[in-house]
Parts: sequence; structure tokens; C-alpha cells
Amino acid sequence: MGAERAGLGERLAGAVRTLWAKHDRATDGWLPLWRHMADSAAVAGLLWDHWLPSNVRTLVAEPLPQGLEDARRLAVWCAATHDIGKATPAFACQVDSLADAMRAAGLDMPSRKQFGDDRRMAPHGLAGQLLIQEWLTERFGWTKRATMQFGVIAGGHHGVPPGHSQILDLEIHPELLRTPGPAEAVWRCVQTELLDACADVYGVRERLAGWQSVNLPQPVQVALTALVIVADWVASNPDLFPYFPEECPRGDAERVTAAWRGLRLPPPWRPAEPQVSAGELFAARFDLPPGARVRPVQEKTVRLARSMPSPGLMVIEAPMGEGKTEAALAAAEVFAARSGAGGVFVALPTMATSNAMFPRMLDWLDRLPPDGLSDIGPEWGERTVLLAHSKAALNEHYADLMRASRSRIAAVDQFGDEGEVRPSADVRSAAAELVAHQWLRGRKKGLLASFAVGTIDQLLMAGLKSRHLALRHLAFAGKIVVIDEAHAYDTWMNTYLDRVLSWLGSYRVPVVVLSATLPAGRRRELAEAYAGTAEGGREVYAALAAADGYPLLTAVSPGTAPAVETPAASGRRTDVRLERLNDDLDALADRLAEELADGGCALVVRNTVDRVLEAAGVLRERFGDKAVTVAHARFLDLDRADKDAGLLKLFGPPGEDGTSPHRPREARIVVASQVAEQSLDVDFDLLVTDLCPVDLLLQRMGRLHRHRRGDRPAGLRQARCLVTGVDWAAASVPLPVKGSCRVYGDYPLLRSLAVLEPYVLDACGGGDTVVRLPEDISPLVQRAYGDEPLGPEQWAERFEQARRDHEAHCARQQRGAEAFRLDKVRRAGRSLTGWIDAGAGDADDTRAGRAQVRDGEESLEVLVVRRRADGTLTTVPWLGRGLGDLELPTDAVPAYKAARAVAASGLRLPYHFSYPRVLDRAIEELEELCVPAWQAKECHWLAGELILILDDGVDGECQARLAGYELRYSQTDGLRVVREGADRQGNV
Repeated sequence: MGAERAGLGERLAGAVRTLWAKHDRATDGWLPLWRHMADSAAVAGLLWDHWLPSNVRTLVAEPLPQGLEDARRLAVWCAATHDIGKATPAFACQVDSLADAMRAAGLDMPSRKQFGDDRRMAPHGLAGQLLIQEWLTERFGWTKRATMQFGVIAGGHHGVPPGHSQILDLEIHPELLRTPGPAEAVWRCVQTELLDACADVYGVRERLAGWQSVNLPQPVQVALTALVIVADWVASNPDLFPYFPEECPRGDAERVTAAWRGLRLPPPWRPAEPQVSAGELFAARFDLPPGARVRPVQEKTVRLARSMPSPGLMVIEAPMGEGKTEAALAAAEVFAARSGAGGVFVALPTMATSNAMFPRMLDWLDRLPPDGLSDIGPEWGERTVLLAHSKAALNEHYADLMRASRSRIAAVDQFGDEGEVRPSADVRSAAAELVAHQWLRGRKKGLLASFAVGTIDQLLMAGLKSRHLALRHLAFAGKIVVIDEAHAYDTWMNTYLDRVLSWLGSYRVPVVVLSATLPAGRRRELAEAYAGTAEGGREVYAALAAADGYPLLTAVSPGTAPAVETPAASGRRTDVRLERLNDDLDALADRLAEELADGGCALVVRNTVDRVLEAAGVLRERFGDKAVTVAHARFLDLDRADKDAGLLKLFGPPGEDGTSPHRPREARIVVASQVAEQSLDVDFDLLVTDLCPVDLLLQRMGRLHRHRRGDRPAGLRQARCLVTGVDWAAASVPLPVKGSCRVYGDYPLLRSLAVLEPYVLDACGGGDTVVRLPEDISPLVQRAYGDEPLGPEQWAERFEQARRDHEAHCARQQRGAEAFRLDKVRRAGRSLTGWIDAGAGDADDTRAGRAQVRDGEESLEVLVVRRRADGTLTTVPWLGRGLGDLELPTDAVPAYKAARAVAASGLRLPYHFSYPRVLDRAIEELEELCVPAWQAKECHWLAGELILILDDGVDGECQARLAGYELRYSQTDGLRVVREGADRQGNV
């Protein structure tokens, strides 16, 4: 690299050395264009050699005649030339003093004012694309089509590849690229001189003839664009690459070495393929309880990952609690070793499930061997990690890593003191230091960390046309992607997921999909999306839809027919008896009193929060306040976390000694919404649930007799599920309650009713029909989501109307999702020009971006504070860990601890505030409560956030009025919303 860098500056003389790339208005420091081009090239070479995963390097190398050698040359040359568009009058006119120096050298140009708005037609990325294309055409005889796939890399280095109309507009304004008249020849000369020098110094001149016939696949263009963006960002950091004049001038090689040592960007994961048995592998990687043995699904997963012709898509379908997550991580290690992927991303449905997964990921990373970590030196034996969702900074595990990894990014001389840039060693000690790297922070760069856990939105946004999409693609291209709870996504989200899978397949990214209740049709769609249907047509995937084993493993390798494996069941089995229960709260209370007469723990799942609170109120009257706990999504973030921790403590798995000392012996009831379906490893003696789609009902049953216990009350040793939320006495068809229909739609509920009908008994009925878990999981799911008519003949009319409504709804979802969805991968050689035209703008990982990849009414999120009687503001008083009742001054920035506590007191307002008029009114009223002192940049936790102020109420409740509603919040019940003027039960 040193020879390359020295060569560029030495080859240039005269006017070309007056061209500028960077300027600091505060110090008047500047960076010559040739210097930034050389810096960027050097960084790109280092990134290629030490940071880019080998599978991405192989991807880039594949279409090039000389493979990896050509690929590195191309990457470095693209980085070197990416800013050639700054060698134009449209760019150079922006700083008068620097422009005057250029004019003195013969590079005449109009002033910025003289250019006016026309200058906007020549952003330097687009200008650079046209100059590179012109140079390749005029000096090397390339066709325009051949030049576009290479030139667009420079064109897109600011996050958006140019569109066709932008190119046409600039082509008819050549004066923006070169000043007409005597200076035109000088401009042409310096542009050519720079491009010629880059071609010589970076070794591509002799390769251009061979590259002329190359058809670069679009994924390769994306990967190169992203690499150039990263190289440009690093080389543009003045703390790493100081502007001129330098305080401490360094030679070319010293400049690069000092910057790279200061950046300390850890290398990718480079695991060796484990050679031990599956049992030994699981024992080494996971904290298994004493005497635990690897389960058949896990053993078969490892065997299949090793035997697939090449790593590709694997779908793991197995019951709840069967260890699918551990199986996926084991497969990821094997896939990474075989494919050269440099990390893992685990996608989950919600922030809660992501938070629960993050410490599990850290524990797994702690147990990975250090082999192959680094070839640079032991001091760089680090693995970068990320928790990827909008509230990650509030997660204590991730916050600890960020605090321990905090360091200043600055150039470090070879013998300089590196003490300031080393991560703290007082938090976590592992074979490899786990760091939340300072440079790899922020919504644009974060996912470039090697290991990440995040919400599914982070993955779906790889299919959203948005600025800097190439960076997100590079992040996933170098990883193994694990998608958990694949059954949990609707048509809108699946529309994005399928497009993302098609791009992951084109990058040859190994993907592991997990589900306990995946419909066969969806299994086939996932495989088709990943591998495409060009070879052999759709017929090759027909067998996947017909596969009926369970547990089931599906493997799809590029270029080969899909394969399925059916592991043996683990032997864990639960027989669940289903019974009808009238949708009457008194009937619910009476039945629970009967069932829990000798103690026991019951879970009552309701499909809406309103139904949760109604049921909890009645049950508290019967059983007392201490016997009834509420869990739903309308709690402050900190309250929700405490609530989940409390549930795990009381109802979680037994300890290593097999006992559960905190499990209640007296009657205890948890009334919950759908939050009980996912993330929490809790175990109840009895389940009462509203009717819901059958896959979700089975998930709820997974919380029933989940762990082996010998101390269940005698009357609760048979697992039973009472199904309510239905008018069972309706004349023709049992009618689900309106709230359930609003959440899920009639059709999935009716099909669920139909497949469960043979199993559901009247409360006083007899019979031996039970749902056998896991044997009946797949048959029930496949029937419910199949196409065959279901139900008695008298249901037919209602079924048909519900089906039409459901299909229309799905079609609307698909059309809505397609508005900003990324196009399919186009044929090799087609450039990325217009790749994200008509996109969502800079919506990447913003509230707008996350809303676009999920269907649903717009929601409003607020941060909650409390107002005392004297008008002063505090954090809500009941928060633990010393966070409650902290004062919040309104004339100054709050203390860090208090501000962070408020940021952790986020609350998403319910559907009442999703209607446009109500939403607008609510925002207007909340903005009136804005505290100007909290908008300072020093108050990043609170700046720009909407603050909801609660006043002290009665019976432990806090209250507020907003947009015509009364909001009542308590630590026990969360948020209750009623119209103004209603009583405590919500009656007007």
C-alpha cells in the first residue's frame, strides 16, 4: 500500500494539484483531491485485506477474469476514482479561496452565484460517473453499456445511484463538467491526468481490456459501491486523515498506518469448521443443564449443514422449546466456516424478543474459540457486536458494551500510546473481547458489525428503496442470517421478506429460518424466493409444499434441488385437552376458582388489551389483587422489562437443581395479551385463551406444561386449554368477538375454528380427543392454511364471504408493500442506474422506514414523565434502581441519569390515537408541552421526543388528557384509555 500511495502524488504536477476535495470552514484547512483519492484507495485496500469477509471478496472476484487479484485491483481503483467528479467547476466553485487558486492555474470557472441552481444538476458523484464513462469510452474503446456498470459505483457513493433522467440532464449541460472556452482544455487535461494516474498506480490499465467484456452482476456493483462508501467515510475523517496543513506531517505510508491503527477496525469472524460431534459441539457452545443431551433436531441440523452441497437456505421447523435457536447458531458456525461469511445476524419479531436474544448471543460468542480471529496481532482479537433496534441504547447488556468500548477514533503513530483507544477490560472477559465499536455506531454503519441481534425490520429494510441501501446490503452479504418466528409475519412483511431473500440468495448468503408453525405453502415460497424459479421452474419446489413430516428440515443449495429431512422427535410430548368456555367474565372467574381450588398457575390470554384489563378487574374482585398479574404492550419500557423479569422469576424454568423456589403454591393468574406468545420461557398449569389463528394458538399452548414438574396440583396434571372469545351458541356459525376479528380477520379465525372443532369439547363433555404436541402441530397448521374447504355445510356462506374479504385484504397489503420495495435482481451487466428511484428517501432505520416495512395504522410513541402538585417534573416515582422520582428541571438539561430514565419510559399509544384527526390533534397538544431546554444537542436522550406529562391521580394511578381521551396509567395495569367523561370502567 505504501508504494501505491506514494505513486499517485509523485505522478501529478501543475494545475491538477490545486484541485480540492475537503475544506473546513472553521480552520480553513483543506485536502487536495489527489490526497483524498490516494487516502481512499489505501483504506479500500486495507478494508479488502483485513475487514471484508472472504465470501464478499469471492462474490466480487467471480465475474472477473483474474479472480481475486482483479477484484482487489477493481475495489481499490473504484475507491481511488470515486471523487473524480470534484474535478469539475460545478464542485470547485464552492470555496472562493480554493477556487481562486485553481483559476490562477488556468482552471477558470464561474462563481457559485453565477452557476445558480444549475449547479445542482451536477452532484459530484454523478459528475464522476460521467467522467469515468467518458474516459473508458474515449481512451479504451468501451461501449457506453459496458462503462455504466463500473461508472455507477462512483455515481452512487453518496447513497443513491443516479437515475436515467439525472444522467440525461447533466449530459446536456457540459459546462458543469468543464468551463467552455480556453479553460475547457485545462479541465479535460487535469481530469484525464488524474484518471490516467489512478489507472497506472493501482494497476488497472493493463486489465481494462479484459474487463471490457465483463458483465458485473448487480450484487457485485452493490458490494463495491458499499465498500467505496466505507472507504470514503474513513478517509474523510480528519481525526484519522488530517487536513492540510498538518500539525505533524507524515509520509504517505505513515499517514495510512497511523490512521488504520487509530481506527482499530476488528477483522471479520473466521471460524474453522468444528470437527467434533454435534453433542460435543453443543456442550462446548451452550450452557446446557446437567445431563442434557443434544436433541435429534439439533443433531440433524448440524449434520445437514455439513452435508449440503454448499451453504444456502435451511428451514428448521420444530416444536416450541426444542432448541431451534441453539441449532441455528450451530448451523451458522458450520455455514460460516464453509462459506467464508464473517458474522451472524439474528432477526426477531419484536424489541422484546431481540432484547431476550441479545445476552444469549453474547454467551454464545463468549464460548466460541479464538481460532482464526486475527492475522494482524493479538491486541486486535475483538468481535464487534450490535443490538439493532431503535431503543438498543437502553438495553443494559448493550449499554455496558458501549461504555466499555468507548474510545476516541484518531490516528496513532507506530510507537504512540495506544492506551486511550483500548476497550476497557473491566466488563466481560472472553476468548475474544466483545466490543460495540465506536466507529461502527449509528443507523448507517451499525449493521456492519460482525454480530448483531435485531428486529425483523432491520432485515426487511434491505428490501426498501432508501438512501445508503448498499451499506445495509454489504452488512448482510457478509453474514449468516437467522430469521426466527418466521410464521409471525403478515402479507405486507412477507412481501418485503421474499424480496430480501431473493437478494440474499444472489449474494449466496446462508440463511436459517426458524418456526414452530410454518404453513407448507409459506415454506415453498421462502425456498422459491431465495433460490429463484428459473432452473427447473416451480415444479422443483412442489415437493416442499407436500412435505408433511414434523419436525422438518428443508435445505436449499444454489443450483441443486431442495432436500428435506425428518428428524426424530425428542420424546418430549404434551397431550392438551381443549374445552369451550363461554365468553362471560363471571363464567371465567367461576371456572378458574374451581380449577385453582388447590393452587396452581393459570395463564389467561386475551386478544386485545381492553379485554385483558376487563378480565383482570373481574378476577381481582374474586381472587384478590396479589393473585392476578397483568401483562401487555401498554406499559412503559422499564415497567415492561420489570414485568417480564417478574414473570420469568415466578413461572420460568426450574433451576439447575430442578427446583423452582419462587413458583407460587397458591392460586396465581396472569392475564396477558399476545406478549405471552413469544420470548418468555414461562410455564403454566392451565391455559385459557381467546380464539386466534391456529398457529398462534399452538404457540400459546407452548406455555402450557412447558417444563417437567412433579408438583403440579392433582387436578391440573392433565394439560388443558379452555377456548373462549367466541359466541359458541350462535345459530349457524360460532362468532368470534369483534376485537379478535379486528386483530386477525374473520377468515383465519373461522379456519382455526374448523380445524379445532373435532378437538374442542363442551365444558361438561367427555371423550378422549386431545391435541398431541408436537405430533399434531404440523397437521393442524397445514389444514388451517391450506386451500381445502373446511367446516360444516352451514358455515359455507360465511366462509366464502370471509375468504373474499381476506384475499382482498392480502392483495391490498401486497400492493401497499410494493410501493417502495426494491426491484428484483436484474441480469448481469445491467447497471444500478435508477436502482432506488421513487424510493422512500433517507428513511433507513427511521420511524418512517420501520413503518414502511410493517403494515399498520400509524402509531404515536411518547416519553412519560410525572408532574407533582407543585408543577415540578420528575421521572415516574415507582421506577427501581434509583431511577424513580428524579427531578427534571425545565430550564436546563436534566442530569444524565434522569434523562436516560425518561428515555427508558417510552410508551406507544394505542389504536385510539391512530386515526388521522386524533393523531394530528394529539401531536399538536403534545408539542405544546415541549420543554425548550431539553432540545439541546447535549440532551440527546430527549431532544425531538414527544413528552406526555402525567399528573398524580387516585388509587396509585397517574392521569392525563389527550385529544379527547383520558389516559390512566398504573404500574400494575399499564395504560387504560377512555373517552373524556367516561367512568372508571370506560362507560360514558
